[in-house]
Amino acid sequence: MPRTPGIVLALAATGCLWSSDLRAQTPNPEKPEAAKPQTDDKSKDQAKKDEAKPAPAKPPTDPIDRIKEEGDKRSQVMATLSYLTDVIGPRLTGSPNLKRANEWTRDTLTKWRLENAHLEAWGPFGRGWTLKRFSAQIVEPQCIPLIAVPKAWSPSIDGPLTAEVVYFDVKKEADLEKYRGKLKGAVVLTSAPPDVPARFEPLATRRTDKELLDLADAPEPGGRPQAGRRGGRAFSPEARARMELAAKKTRFLADEGAALLIDPSRSGDGGTLFVQAASVPGSPPPLPPANGEKGEARTPPPRRLSPWDKDAPKIIPQLVMAKEHYNRLVRMLQQGEKLKMAVDLVVAFHDDDLMAYNTVAELPGTDLKDEVVMLGGHMDSWHGGDGATDNAVGVAVAMEAVRILKALDLKPRRTVRIALWTGEEQGLHGSHAYVAKHFRKAAEPRSGDASEEDDAKHEDANLPEYDKFSAYYNLDNGTGKIRGVYLQGNDAARPIFRKWLQPFRAMGAATLSSSNTGGTDHLSFDGVGLPGFQFIQDEVEYNTRTHHSNMDLYDRAQADDLKQAAVIMAAFVYNTAMLDDKIPRKPAPARSRPPVRAASLTPKVAD
Repeated sequence: MPRTPGIVLALAATGCLWSSDLRAQTPNPEKPEAAKPQTDDKSKDQAKKDEAKPAPAKPPTDPIDRIKEEGDKRSQVMATLSYLTDVIGPRLTGSPNLKRANEWTRDTLTKWRLENAHLEAWGPFGRGWTLKRFSAQIVEPQCIPLIAVPKAWSPSIDGPLTAEVVYFDVKKEADLEKYRGKLKGAVVLTSAPPDVPARFEPLATRRTDKELLDLADAPEPGGRPQAGRRGGRAFSPEARARMELAAKKTRFLADEGAALLIDPSRSGDGGTLFVQAASVPGSPPPLPPANGEKGEARTPPPRRLSPWDKDAPKIIPQLVMAKEHYNRLVRMLQQGEKLKMAVDLVVAFHDDDLMAYNTVAELPGTDLKDEVVMLGGHMDSWHGGDGATDNAVGVAVAMEAVRILKALDLKPRRTVRIALWTGEEQGLHGSHAYVAKHFRKAAEPRSGDASEEDDAKHEDANLPEYDKFSAYYNLDNGTGKIRGVYLQGNDAARPIFRKWLQPFRAMGAATLSSSNTGGTDHLSFDGVGLPGFQFIQDEVEYNTRTHHSNMDLYDRAQADDLKQAAVIMAAFVYNTAMLDDKIPRKPAPARSRPPVRAASLTPKVAD
């Protein structure tokens, strides 16, 4: 046993170390009660904290609350918008980009498990157009990069052009003669330089309480807009004279062989410009008798050619330039400088398919499935930007609204049908054609000697779906959130909509206005006596920065506003689908004798 002491010492040493470690992790064994109250206090404190925590929120059961939650927490509206704008890009009617958007929206709605998703043709519309390459700059006497965009349906320039710049300062017809023989092959600045005042008001605005009150107090409108038409105004003799001079200037420039025409932007500043379609030379038609009295002969206006028409005449390439750049060139020329501009413009026309298409899909109803509620917005755009606020936002909101309803597996009584229109920017063509095919042809102007029998025949134009229709909801006033509804003079809908807006007052949506609003696709429904409504929206930057401009881009869209709009649109559609009765209607329009309107010198376009 000689090693026992060593073992004992080793064990003792080990025991000391083990006891020391243990004491560091446990309460003092000689005072076991000293630490226990601390543990109990901690447990009690934790228990109090647990009791203070709110119980996990139960999922909402009310359909409107569920719609709000889905639209807020799982929104896909910005992802939809990004694909339409960033990936597909501008969607000019008739263009390959628009056809791609048709197909992508159809496929996306199918992926979201909507039914009967398809493209529905209308037309023929005419030629499509794509910008392939463009640049413009002053190269003499110095380099000046220029902000400009070609007008849609402008032709290409034959090879890169370097040419003299001429300011075409024509205020009256006699002024044309001083330019005769001097414009062949030239780049022509066509208009007087516009003013560019400083801006002391914000570019972006929300509707004020006063503006909303004014809308709420607006009187009931007196007339009904014509479906599928842009409306218009009777022109004064002075305005008509200006139009006639403009037509003569355009014809003169074509006859003289100008190589390129440049207009200053009609609006915008700071590099933002607004651009639409190229002009086709023409003149206003003669005015027919103004009153349309019975027995009067009425001269129908001649058909005006548009640049997208397959048989449109050859026109001069055309650009729109930012005001500040345009004005500088005019001032330099007025001070005797000789300017040369280098321009490269290559485009493609598409005439293999002259038809255009709407995208349509459905959520089938239940006990009232043969009746329909519709929602939508127009998918076509202009080409200066990527068509974000006019009107990819409306498309994305309408798609998000039906996605919400399908994701929640709500069972609408009526069938919910989404329609994404095309040809809106050229005159509401897509929605007008759809309404004429499915519901009723729009009332048309009648001659002065038309009889009441003509009106009776027109009443027979109602199609079977006409009586099965409840309402159509449209979004097409930019990225701003919904503030209420334009009733279009349908005051019988007021108490219904007032109740439906109650859950959204805290979101800023509470205003009902009897007034009409024009310029978009709800008019195609309203014009045949079907309830068609456009939501009241905040303007944000719509008219100051984005509407038809080169800055109509994804980054100008406001995500929270669009999420709010999608929730409200989904709620209105769902509520309409669940009513016992259809939305009340105004009396259907009979054939009318509208005031004679002079034709515009430029193609009709939608807002």
